[in-house]
Amino acid sequence: MRSGTCLVWVAMLALATAGCSKKQAASPSSSLPVAGEQAKAGARLAYEHHVRVELEQAGIAARMAAVREACESARFGDCNVLQLSQDGYRGSLVVRIVPAGVEPLTALASRDGKLASRETWAEDLAGAVQDNARKLRQLDAYASQLDELSRRKDLSASDLISLAHERATLETQRDDLLGVAARQQRRLDTNKLSIDFIDPGRHTGRSFPISHWSDRFREGADDALSVLAYGIPFLLLAFPLTLGWRWLWRRVTRRSGGRQGG
Repeated sequence: MRSGTCLVWVAMLALATAGCSKKQAASPSSSLPVAGEQAKAGARLAYEHHVRVELEQAGIAARMAAVREACESARFGDCNVLQLSQDGYRGSLVVRIVPAGVEPLTALASRDGKLASRETWAEDLAGAVQDNARKLRQLDAYASQLDELSRRKDLSASDLISLAHERATLETQRDDLLGVAARQQRRLDTNKLSIDFIDPGRHTGRSFPISHWSDRFREGADDALSVLAYGIPFLLLAFPLTLGWRWLWRRVTRRSGGRQGG
């Protein structure tokens, strides 16, 4: 019976170790400058960046305002603010800016603070761009056919009305596709930059007020549920092994007792 209990404790120890190691591997650490990215010739890559800046709470609002002003005034190149939010000891700012402006804008955001983490990725828009261009070519070909048809002399008034309606529908569809193409090109020519500002003291717990206990409780609950979900397979495996070991141990001890009795 002791052996079975030991197996359970070993499984639980492996579970705890695996959960801790998994969480450590996921923690980002990078202090490299965030440079803008431009796709090579022929590629259709839309780049995005996400950075986290650690800054004292008293300076977050002013720093966000400075970054917003630099973007809207195009200090580092063409730039547009997409989203802005602030709540307590954290804030978030999302902009779309030319590649050359990513690094100086990030440097402005992290001045007197710490660039705690950064992440860069790209979405391949080649398929979407080609599909949109194909639809435009098809509409243009159809519009040419309608033009040829409208030049016929034997068309009735109802036919002419139907043709006019069809051409108006085509124009609307074409405008929509041109809008999609413009947005795609905008994503290819610029980088999307998301900046999260956070007070390191409030975030790490060095100066943690009672009003934020609920946040820490939710984080702890999420971590506990993650570890539990990761360890369920170990527990399912340990239970039948424990029963099998117990059955084998009883059988061996019974044989040993029978031989001694004989």
